[in-house]
Amino acid sequence: METFFSFLEKRVDDCSSLLCVGLDPHVSELREPSPASALDFCLTLIKATAPYAAAFKPNAAFFEVFGADGWSALKQVIEAIDAESKRLGSMIPVILDSKRGDIASTAEAYAKATFETLGAHCITLSPYLGKDSIEPFLKYPEKGVFLLCKTSNAGSGDLQDLIVEDRKWKVENASLSTFHLYEHVAHLAQTWNTRNNIGLVVGATHVDALKRVRAAAPDLWFLAPGVGAQGGELESALRAGLRSDGSGMLIPISRGISRAENPKVAAAELRDEMLNIKRQMEK
Repeated sequence: METFFSFLEKRVDDCSSLLCVGLDPHVSELREPSPASALDFCLTLIKATAPYAAAFKPNAAFFEVFGADGWSALKQVIEAIDAESKRLGSMIPVILDSKRGDIASTAEAYAKATFETLGAHCITLSPYLGKDSIEPFLKYPEKGVFLLCKTSNAGSGDLQDLIVEDRKWKVENASLSTFHLYEHVAHLAQTWNTRNNIGLVVGATHVDALKRVRAAAPDLWFLAPGVGAQGGELESALRAGLRSDGSGMLIPISRGISRAENPKVAAAELRDEMLNIKRQMEK
């Protein structure tokens, strides 16, 4: 059976891109504060950027703010990505950015809502309730999850940078005397990834953390937000986070595309910049 990340890798190969186009319909960018306007905003971006997008990442919050009609608009956005994928002949994954995290019985409902009702292919999750809180999502082997590991925001260190000790991991990694909580999350994710459907959210704003997480989870895909508006630098992030095979990262860009004079050109240029950096790394 195809897994989420084998599905993603096909798309990455098809479009020669690591660009994940963020769909964040901020009210300030809409012609009016309505779900219809949010939908139009996203449809315009989808049509313009689909040839260069390895994935799309709609942020649930910007739709939920409009209530039930916003939820309906989100479903239409996902359906539009599916239609554009079929037109291009290459399926583009949809990563729902909703950062869910709850006890298993509640997580089952979130998983059903995400994968069955909305039709998304992947979701961002908080792992801090433990493995049983993400297991309901992992029961969909063809779907994927990105677990929050080292997030891009300035306050991420309040919890994620705490120094922890796991004696079992310490024995396996004798060179490490101490490590951060986010590194422990990365190690857990690497061991939990038995179905090839777990990745990690690791902010491009924290280059040293990217290196550390890559060492702890050498095989996993990273979703690395923070390039552009949050101050992350693209080349540094790719050099720190790409796997040894030159893949394994998605770079989400939202405002850098949506606020560009020509979103299509912006997406193409970002895709090409990533390719050029990868070529330089291979020399």
